[in-house]
Amino acid sequence: MFDGVARRYDLTNTVLSVGRDRGWRRATRVALGLRPGERVLDVGAGTGVSTQELARSGAYAVGADLSIGMLRAGRRARPAVPLLAGDALRLPFADGTFDAVTISFALRNVVDTGAALRELARVTRPGGRLVVCEFSHPTNAAFRTVYLSYLMRSLPAVARRVSSNPDAYVYLAESIRAWPDQAHLAERIARTGPWTRVGWHNLTGGIVALHRATRA
Repeated sequence: MFDGVARRYDLTNTVLSVGRDRGWRRATRVALGLRPGERVLDVGAGTGVSTQELARSGAYAVGADLSIGMLRAGRRARPAVPLLAGDALRLPFADGTFDAVTISFALRNVVDTGAALRELARVTRPGGRLVVCEFSHPTNAAFRTVYLSYLMRSLPAVARRVSSNPDAYVYLAESIRAWPDQAHLAERIARTGPWTRVGWHNLTGGIVALHRATRA
């Protein structure tokens, strides 16, 4: 599915989010608190646009993704960004390799959320940081009603005009609606492996939430 959307993936995301995706990437970088010389892993990096943003901190940023089509598109668009094939459930790195890890808009797509969180912990050094950037639940009831209407009706229609694989965005809408809210995802992270000091803050009224944790 992701191979099929790779060609116009970045453009489609910007159109569907009305340009908010840029701010979400910046917020993820800031939340990680990266310092020059640190190593950060971007899991589910896709075309590497998020990895490129992380590198602006001065840290060494590596992107990993399961979709070869996305990686090919990313290497064409961003040849200087290190991108490699990797499964979130079996990352090709030694224990404690990274100072920080992040996964943006991809944890929903992993078949075993708990296993992915444990694998992210495995490759993170003790004291390292995790940030999960993921779609969530708007906190205002009226806004949530409007948002869900956009998600289930308007988003697939817009995707048909700009995406190279519009059917994938029907899955996107359904997976967002089924995803746990902020508190439940925080509980899931806290229950999984050695992640401690779990918290979150909302972006764009809760359309997206950044969940942060520290590796014990």
